[in-house]
Amino acid sequence: MGILERNHLMIIREVAREGSLTAAAVRLNLTQPALSHAVRKIEFQLGVKIWRREGRSLVLTQAGQWLLSLANRLLPQFSLAEERLEQFANGERGTLRIGMECHPCYQWLLNVVSPYLERWPKVDVDVRQKFQFGGIGALLSNEIDILVTPDPLYKPELNFTPVFDYELVLVVGSGHKLYGAKHITPEQLSSETLITYPVPSERLDIYTQFLQPAGIAPRQQKQIETTDIMLVMVAHGRGVAVLPRWLVEEYASRYDLHAIRLGKNGIAKQIFLGRRETDDDIQYLADFIKFAAEPREEAQNS
Repeated sequence: MGILERNHLMIIREVAREGSLTAAAVRLNLTQPALSHAVRKIEFQLGVKIWRREGRSLVLTQAGQWLLSLANRLLPQFSLAEERLEQFANGERGTLRIGMECHPCYQWLLNVVSPYLERWPKVDVDVRQKFQFGGIGALLSNEIDILVTPDPLYKPELNFTPVFDYELVLVVGSGHKLYGAKHITPEQLSSETLITYPVPSERLDIYTQFLQPAGIAPRQQKQIETTDIMLVMVAHGRGVAVLPRWLVEEYASRYDLHAIRLGKNGIAKQIFLGRRETDDDIQYLADFIKFAAEPREEAQNS
């Protein structure tokens, strides 16, 4: 028995639709002799009788009826698959898998994703935070398509684009002794409970860029996963936190918080979007990066 092919199903469907070889040949852009030969060849290859003649018409056998049902199910799926693949090739459809290495960046990302989805109705977005081999490993192994990170690791096969500038600040509640201060020194945190995201201290800028160079450690560190709970804790005097200034300003209407500069010069940071060089021609991916930079420009001009 031979292999069932897509063109077999197309011929079975068109002959059934038209009821004659002559009309079906026109639909299939074949001559009638060529289609007659194809019909005989299909039956020979499959080793089963598909049609029987009734006068000038071809009528499907039981096997032919089953194949017609199969053709009616599968052929539209083939057409859809080809259409989708063409859209993938043209960068018009897909799922944009975004990896996050920046806990407080979720709010920023929401402000980008919502209008982006309106712009790309055939593209879905999936956000991931846990990776088998870290963010860079996830990007290199095609586990994600874009990595959101404040700390890019440059490699020849990866490109990183800065899309948003921000300042890290200390956040305190209304009853805190530092409330109203313009800036602080590392020593002033030595008696504080520092609330952070569940990230190793070697990946936290408050340690690497502020406390450790001065040889200072906070009195205690608490790890909390969600920004809302972190800020509720700070507002109720259970500790202090370090977050982007723009995020603190967004929450200012909900909680009585105060942002304090870390040192006289502050700690300036950027959000980067990393991608594989091989994906540079994917239009919806490139457009996300371009679109993500727009809020940064607005923030700088405000």
